Amino acid sequence: MVMIDGGVTAPKGFYAANTAAGIKYRDRDDMAMIVSEADCVTAGTYTKNVVKAAPVIWDKKITSSDTPVRAVVVNAGIANACTGDEGMEYCQKTADAAAKAIKGWSMTSNAAAKAINRDDTAYNISSDGILVASTGVIGMQLPIEKLEAGVEAMSKKLSDSREAANLAARAIMTTDTIPKEAAATVEIGGQTVTIAAMTKGSGMIHPNMCTMLCFVTTDADIDKKLLQSALSEVVEDTFNMISVDGDTSTNDTCVVLANGLAKNPKINEKSNDYEVFKEALFEVLKKLAMMMAGDGEGATALFEVTVNGARTINEAKILAKSVITSSLTKAAIYGHDANWGRILCALGYSGVDFDPVKVRLTFKSAAGSILIAENGHGAGFDEEEATRILSEDHVTAICEMNMGDASATAWGCDLTHEYVSINADYRS
Repeated sequence: MVMIDGGVTAPKGFYAANTAAGIKYRDRDDMAMIVSEADCVTAGTYTKNVVKAAPVIWDKKITSSDTPVRAVVVNAGIANACTGDEGMEYCQKTADAAAKAIKGWSMTSNAAAKAINRDDTAYNISSDGILVASTGVIGMQLPIEKLEAGVEAMSKKLSDSREAANLAARAIMTTDTIPKEAAATVEIGGQTVTIAAMTKGSGMIHPNMCTMLCFVTTDADIDKKLLQSALSEVVEDTFNMISVDGDTSTNDTCVVLANGLAKNPKINEKSNDYEVFKEALFEVLKKLAMMMAGDGEGATALFEVTVNGARTINEAKILAKSVITSSLTKAAIYGHDANWGRILCALGYSGVDFDPVKVRLTFKSAAGSILIAENGHGAGFDEEEATRILSEDHVTAICEMNMGDASATAWGCDLTHEYVSINADYRS
């Protein structure tokens, strides 16, 4: 597996576009679209919040069926959540507009000529095969005319360039400060298979799933059930292991589109090829998960917590998550304060039983590493050295439990004054 510089257009047959539709923002792009030349099998994971946005309901129905998918349309600024029947109607209207626009693009583009040679259904584009996604303020209705106009505008500038992918990633940002993209290639059956993705996520981030939109494209030829299995497994160890502020959104969506254009031998069983594909998917989503945690609203540092020596993987995950979600610990990381008592405390109320005397706590960063606690008390460390280590923009706490062989890693960020400032006036 090789990590490459790329976005959602890196796999064969995928195109992207962006536009400024003026949905809420007045000074930036706020819509993106991803289109495949050929029909895609799909998989999806979604928010576990009981309150689900209209696009989540729309997409979940499609990805749980055998309906082939050709495109995703995304808007930023308004979430289309808590919008009733009108919100669902706007999902339908957006999909209708996209199906019409993409069919027109297919009939006039060189890409479509290639697609026709591969798939004689290239022009049979239905709104049932269009995924939609929204992010932004909850409770506001979408200006559907602007969405429809945005879809039409994007259909005229679809491109498979690296720039198109990057601009699409930027167009779905809300409070994000950077676009988030990742891509990797693997060899399966003598063919190069590419997996790429873009995400948005900065606030309201918490496991199951964290607040985010993620769109994964791949040219792998893979069975739909196996694609869903791979995604579900990988999400548990990536997006479900990050937290910024403990809030789980109404719009969380992660979907994978696989169009099979790599022409690899089809992955139709949990073979070595499946494991190779899943490992590449894991590395792509892990990179994006870390980027989201590090770009938490107002954050100055990515805070990584690794738990080693737990009895089970599940207990290791619980312990790691307990530390990254501790507001007191997050505040200490912001202050570059090696307050090890807060970490031990967070481990202690996690619900996992352990002997505090056996725990060893270490901080490390690019500036070095330092043992801060062992045998149930402080390790007599140099406070100035600890502060220097904690002043880097990526800080790791290693918690050695000495109970077993299981390990897990979770990612979060520090808690700053700026987080409160951002969320105090987010709606306005």
